[in-house]
Amino acid sequence: MNALTETQHAILALIGDRIAVEGMPPSQTEIARAMGFSGVRAAQYHLEALEQAGVIERLPGKARGLRLTPTGLALLGGDDDDQAVAESAAARSRRDEDALLLPVLGRVAAGAPIGADPNVDEHVLLDRNIFFPAPDYMLKVQGDSMRDEGIFDGDLIGVHRTPEARSGEIVVARIDDEITVKLLKIGKDRIRLLPRNPDYQPIEVMPDQDFAIEGLYCGLVRRGR
Repeated sequence: MNALTETQHAILALIGDRIAVEGMPPSQTEIARAMGFSGVRAAQYHLEALEQAGVIERLPGKARGLRLTPTGLALLGGDDDDQAVAESAAARSRRDEDALLLPVLGRVAAGAPIGADPNVDEHVLLDRNIFFPAPDYMLKVQGDSMRDEGIFDGDLIGVHRTPEARSGEIVVARIDDEITVKLLKIGKDRIRLLPRNPDYQPIEVMPDQDFAIEGLYCGLVRRGR
């Protein structure tokens, strides 16, 4: 095994800690941020060195495709109990390969549009198979204007970030810097955002308004209240 630098030992420990605590390894961006690198290229360089040293494996095409090898596990383990914990964490990581760690960005109106909180309140770990397409982030719904689509107040909705959508799709839209989730209807001369609750009125987008599609609704999670 090639000798590891102090930085590479620290990155290996970071990978092991994340797998043990969260069940999945960090992304290259998270490694760069944690190590104080100016960009991901430095993280890539050290990950290549760790792979060449035989302490990690990198899975192509996976955003978090890092795995500890038995050699890497042994290097991190202080005794047999530590080794067992590390091996258990690695097995859990393989099981959770299709999991998504998504930021919850704030609240989104399902009634009158409100501004979305730009701060990241929390992260949630979810199975990617419950969404289509794969979401980039979660938003917390406020209001019941989409109840007939099964979207209720307090639900976390998955949003696939895209500036384009077809008529008839449920979208997260921005109107003059306000955010709402509605059913998109595109006519010959107008765009409307329709609620799915007869107690609410459609929103017609005026020509002088700043309008943009922020993303597509792609599923929801309803947590216990």
